[in-house]
Amino acid sequence: MEDRDLMESKLLVIKGVCDLYLHATLESTTAEVHSAFKDALNTSLDIQNKIYNLMSEKGWYKTSPAEQAKIDSAKQKFSSGCC
Repeated sequence: MEDRDLMESKLLVIKGVCDLYLHATLESTTAEVHSAFKDALNTSLDIQNKIYNLMSEKGWYKTSPAEQAKIDSAKQKFSSGCC
């Protein structure tokens, strides 16, 4: 397995972990449990960010800028709706 593949696998795993910790934090029934999951989520987010930055530096995680028309459309959609 190449380094890039390994990093992609790690990134996918940590994203899944973040998702689990987020939902656990939201569903916590006590302050202590909420705090523990929130701390774990923040630690996981830091790890995810480090992996992303490393991949980005090596050119392994490429992004492309969003089209302005799509940005404007999303702004309009979500600013004129609910609540």
